Amino acid sequence: MSFTAPVNAMQFLLNHGVDFDKIITQDKFADATPELVSDILNGASVFARDVLAPTNWTGDQNPATLDGKDVTASPGFKEAYAAFVEAGWQSLSTPAEIGGMGLPTVVSAAVNEMIYAANMALGLCPMLTGSAVKAIDAHASEDLQETYVPKMVTGEWTGAMCLTEPQAGSDLGPVRTKAEDNGDGTYSITGQKIYITWGDHDCADNIIHLVLARLPDSPEGSRGISLFLCPKYFVNADGSLGDRNDFYPIGLEHKLGIHGSPTCVMEFSGAKGWLVGEVNRGLACMFTMMNEARLFVGVQGVAIGERAYQAALDYANDRVQGRPIESDPTDPIINHPDVRRMLIDMKTRLMGARAIGMATAAADDLGDHARAGLLTPIAKSYGSDTGVSVASTGVQIHGGMGFVEETGAAQHYRDARIAPIYEGTNGIQAIDLVGRKLRRDGGEAMRALLADLKHINIEADQAEGLDVCVRALTNGIETLSVATDILLNASEKDALSVATPYQTLCSLVISGALLTKAVARGTLAGDAHAPNMAVLARYHALSVMPEAEAQLEQIRAGADPIFDFPKTALADL
Repeated sequence: MSFTAPVNAMQFLLNHGVDFDKIITQDKFADATPELVSDILNGASVFARDVLAPTNWTGDQNPATLDGKDVTASPGFKEAYAAFVEAGWQSLSTPAEIGGMGLPTVVSAAVNEMIYAANMALGLCPMLTGSAVKAIDAHASEDLQETYVPKMVTGEWTGAMCLTEPQAGSDLGPVRTKAEDNGDGTYSITGQKIYITWGDHDCADNIIHLVLARLPDSPEGSRGISLFLCPKYFVNADGSLGDRNDFYPIGLEHKLGIHGSPTCVMEFSGAKGWLVGEVNRGLACMFTMMNEARLFVGVQGVAIGERAYQAALDYANDRVQGRPIESDPTDPIINHPDVRRMLIDMKTRLMGARAIGMATAAADDLGDHARAGLLTPIAKSYGSDTGVSVASTGVQIHGGMGFVEETGAAQHYRDARIAPIYEGTNGIQAIDLVGRKLRRDGGEAMRALLADLKHINIEADQAEGLDVCVRALTNGIETLSVATDILLNASEKDALSVATPYQTLCSLVISGALLTKAVARGTLAGDAHAPNMAVLARYHALSVMPEAEAQLEQIRAGADPIFDFPKTALADL
């Protein structure tokens, strides 16, 4: 169950698919030379392979444990995390002015994919820490920033976000956790939070929780929620750690996957916290954290899919069963046409989802917030859905051995399944895409994207051997344009009923466009990997892009096929 990061694929997309040359012309990224980035990617690959990957199976088979009021991480996690901190990986894309390396987010996306693929359960901890740093840096007071951010940037202290309660999940309006003003600049936080990823552990000296709670007399619903910072241990004036705060893990969830990630039930009993941002503006502050987290959940999906693909490829190269066509009886199953089809399909879809994630990060690096906002729900949903489908295909290639635990294929499938759920379900991503990112601005951001996709086709027309891609992308752009017009003029019921098909359609077309762009530019640049990438792009054009037409048919139909069937008959005719 080894893992080797696909560095060549990542570098190809960086060089030719996501305008990295424009990103590094900005003063803030002047140090991010191609040579430095190449060294970072190769260094991260070695670290992921040698330090993190060996702990993945151990974490799955030996989950974190709760003893009294303390959680102990899976065997090997504490040592692996210490090595992660010592190597400085936590601060990769954190701005230099707050102590980070200041590299582009798109580089961090590539490195984080390696980390998640090596050990997704462990990788969740630094992901949440990085996102918490963003929220604290954007909204907290200078005192809080000076006290907590430096050690969180290094990873010496980790972060967690406490949102969910039994009655408040995707809709946080019903949050009941209470906050009372102590009159000294602090607040007392009381309530119970569930599903708190890495809410407690022994890998870091302190854990900084961002907690949603409601002050007395605050408005009902989401407009009455505030955000508070609650450290596990108080910090003394000299920077040393003091007494423990009054909140504790009271349970660990037994989950389908990511067993090594301690998912805690946290009880706050008058814990001391500090307000982050303005009163009753907690959700707005928290979204600073969640938006980045959503991008990286999409990256997680690609990461787990990549590891599942590599395991399936290794198995297909080793397993002998039946006589493959045009092969000897002793040749492995990779020579069977259908196995080969599954492998190329896995690889192509992963490359397309990877390209969308990197393009989303690149838009953020370029300061194109409208483009980044438009792409974020697409990156989250397509990356996570692709991870599940690819991991499922990985089980299929393993056959019966994939359905038992010893090969690790089952773990990939189990681990991947959370990504379409947390940080906003993929259905919520679709509502966000259609309701906020598309209809709110009258389609302006989407039309700008469509214009760029058309320009990609012009570039592709100048490169030899991409006729199939150009035709498929032409049809895909037209399909997406028609679907966009339909949704802009649809009723809210129709629009929300087909939001997921629209999100899927966007993913199919944009991924194909980005692969075509990368191949066209790589070909014109004489990149040695361009011919192989061109094969993937052509497969996408022939086998993946055509699925967009089916999504358009659902979009045309609107809500009727869904709601015509009586609710009372859903259980049985």
